[in-house]
Formats: sequence, C-alpha cells, structure tokens
Amino acid sequence: MRKQRHLALAGTAVALAMFATGCGSGDNSAQGDIEPAGNQAAADGYGDSGDGSDSGSKAGSKGKKTAPAKTLDVKNTGKLGQVVTDSKGWTLYRFDEDSAAPSQSNCDGKCATAWPPVPAKDAEASLGIEADKLGKVERTDGSWQLTLGGWPVYRYAKDTKPGDTKGHGVGGTWNALAPDGKRATAKNATQLKAVDDADLGRILNDANGRTLYRFDKDSAWPMKSNCQGACLDTWKPAKPVSKAKLSGVNKKLVGTYTRKDGSKQLTIDCWPVYWFTGDTEPGDTNGQGKAGLWHAVTNQGKKAGVTP
Repeated sequence: MRKQRHLALAGTAVALAMFATGCGSGDNSAQGDIEPAGNQAAADGYGDSGDGSDSGSKAGSKGKKTAPAKTLDVKNTGKLGQVVTDSKGWTLYRFDEDSAAPSQSNCDGKCATAWPPVPAKDAEASLGIEADKLGKVERTDGSWQLTLGGWPVYRYAKDTKPGDTKGHGVGGTWNALAPDGKRATAKNATQLKAVDDADLGRILNDANGRTLYRFDKDSAWPMKSNCQGACLDTWKPAKPVSKAKLSGVNKKLVGTYTRKDGSKQLTIDCWPVYWFTGDTEPGDTNGQGKAGLWHAVTNQGKKAGVTP
C-alpha cells in the first residue's frame, strides 16, 4: 500500500486563468460555493465553577492526563470539525484567558487540576499540523508546557475516554484545539486542502484526508462525468465545498457539476473529482495510475505524477 507522507501546508496556490465562459456547460458553475447542511453543536455545558476546578477525574486516568502528548493527531468530528488529540486520542484544549502572543498560561492551582497542562517534552507534529506551530511556554512552577499556535495546551480531567470532547465550551472559555491553534469549530473546518506528497508533489485532500482523483474519460469542456454505474462502486464523487474553507488552492478553480441523478459533485479546474474506495487511511494514494486512467489531482487541477 502506498502511504502518503506529508504535512498539510497552508499556502497560496498560483493564480490560474479560467475560461471566460466557465466550464462549457450552462448547468454547472466553476465558481459554486456550497455550504454543507448542519450547524455547530451547542457547547457541552459548564463546570462546577467558572474555571472548571472540579476535576471529576478517575485515579486510573490521572497519569494519562499529565503524560507527554508525543505525536499529535488530527481527528475529524461531526460537530467540531478537525480536533487535535495526543498520540492516545485524548482531546487537547485551549483557554481563552491565556494568551498566544506572547504565550502565557493563566491556569494554575485548582484550574490546573481540572485542566492538566500538557508537557512540551517529546511533542511532534503529524499529518495536518504544521511543525512550526508547536512551541513551549514556561509555567509559574518552572515546568514547560506545550503550545500550539502560541496557545498553551491542556487536557480535560472529565474526559473519560479518548475522543471525548466534554471540555469544549466549559465556562465559555475552554475550547478543543483546531490544527492551527484556533478554537475547533465545524464552521471553520477546512473542507479542501493542498498537501505535499513525497512522490506526487502537491495534491488535494478532502476534509477527511482522502486523496482526490480525476478520470481521463471525463471531460472539462464541456464538463462531463463518464463514471457511471459500476464505476461508482469504486470511485465516489467528491462533495462540493465552501470556498471560504479552502487551504492552498485557488478558489477560482473550485466549482460544481450536476450529475445525471441531480446530485452535486466537486470540480477542480472544471474536472469532476472523486475519492477511491481502495484508500483506507488518510493520505493513501492507492488510486494513482489505476487502469492508466485515474490520477491524483494537483492543487492546479492537473494530473499528479504525469510529465506535461
């Protein structure tokens, strides 16, 4: 299995000229802006005091809540978009009463019991987190705490299992961390991003980290998908995205195509794009070169791994 080894890098794609009349079809738009249905879920409630000082932790989990984070991970959640976790899957948080520039923690005493600071030691970035976003800040007791995007990083004592996000919204000041150090929220979640692949260069991933592909039997002028019937069992049409939620791709290249069944499909530079059912983990590129007709899509809408 070919595994993609990359960090998602935010950046500005090279501006590209588009055909003045769109993608050759009056029924489709090269500049569609689809906002998926659903709203951000309400916060999970408040702690027993303004600083959430009642830990509510189980003795057996105390060590896990104070251990180094090791390799940080990014999880896609339905209600909060992308959320950062430690290597064991415990959700990581930030505190609005801290500061990021300069980095400073204002959570001590009982607050630090409820919100154990994450040690800076042994922390590493992984897929979806820029390495230069990681840092450290010295606490009042002389220990060093991990920072992400300048914000001191914590776990929550009342999270009882990996994946819990019970700390999000506590006191109106605590939030799960997004990969850039901002507050996690589905409203701000990236839906389409350019990432660097060691073999293919800069290619596109959807919100779930799935590689996007284009099909040589499709056409961009006029815009048309020729993946029908049994083809759709293996190649799934990518969902449209919001142009406000892009990273590393020119929004002028992003559009939509109306399929025969009336559903909408994402297009890049007028080419319908798909994800491959044979990709089982984020970053896989197992669809590259299938039947000599399928290719990962670059951030410019071109075929990855193909010499012009």
